[in-house]
Amino acid sequence: MPADAAQADWDTGRDAGWDAGWLRSATHCPSPNFGPRPEATEIDLLVVHSISLPPGRYGTGDVQRLFSNQLDFDAHPYFQGIRGLEVSSHFFITRVGTVWQFVSCDERAWHAGVSSWQGRERCNDYSIGIELEGLEGELFSASQYASLAELSQQIRSHYPIRQVAGHEHIAPGRKQDPGAGFSWPQLQQDLGWPSAMFPPDTL
Repeated sequence: MPADAAQADWDTGRDAGWDAGWLRSATHCPSPNFGPRPEATEIDLLVVHSISLPPGRYGTGDVQRLFSNQLDFDAHPYFQGIRGLEVSSHFFITRVGTVWQFVSCDERAWHAGVSSWQGRERCNDYSIGIELEGLEGELFSASQYASLAELSQQIRSHYPIRQVAGHEHIAPGRKQDPGAGFSWPQLQQDLGWPSAMFPPDTL
């Protein structure tokens, strides 16, 4: 089935909880950092990331400010190294499980960078990015896993998701998140999705 036809099949059954790619139950903080997806692109990949600003500090609001181009780069020495960075993700899940959305899932967020998955390059074109508040190698909270599972189910009810991967899998050697502290077996168990949907050697 052509990608546009497959997407159309999903479009006809869209969940009422969505509005033009925005999940109504999420907290919205629109980002200017996005663009159109290539025409007839099938949105079939979830990419899990981790982020905290400054690294290892939680609940600062700086992630939200970064994604909305409102971060004060003079507020912390670490920010000097990312001065002027323009990035975004579709979603961000805080340590307490609150889900923020920055970009419509119908649009292309700037979360993956140079990347490829299963022979396809430019993962931003066909993926939805989910950032977890955390640090590479450290553990994530039970609330985050619960929200990630619920969010992933909501996304899959709306888009033809067929694969889930970490940033470390689509940009190996360049990125290491979400890292060793993230439990892929727990996510697979929470979702009940086939193991073939997840990266090899993670379950």
